[in-house]
Amino acid sequence: MFIVTVTYTAPLEDVEPLRPAHGDWLKQQIARRTLLVAGRQKALTGGVYLAPQMPVEDLGRLLATDPYVVGGVADHTVTEFTPHLVVPGLEALTVYE
Repeated sequence: MFIVTVTYTAPLEDVEPLRPAHGDWLKQQIARRTLLVAGRQKALTGGVYLAPQMPVEDLGRLLATDPYVVGGVADHTVTEFTPHLVVPGLEALTVYE
């Protein structure tokens, strides 16, 4: 599983015009389950995604299609982790090794 941190690399006035396309992209990824969670950082410096396990190369290709990246206003940082403990209802996300 992956935590993806989105960091704006441009002023908010440059990010805002891309927000509708970015929102549509996020909705498509959530519907496809290529992203499980997406949200804005409270400080308005970017966002955070939770992505399911997949080859890291596939995730990189997916993230390269984010309108914020295509538009040159944001970068992604990817952290892979193994979820072991979850609240009831999210057991499908856990991995036992």
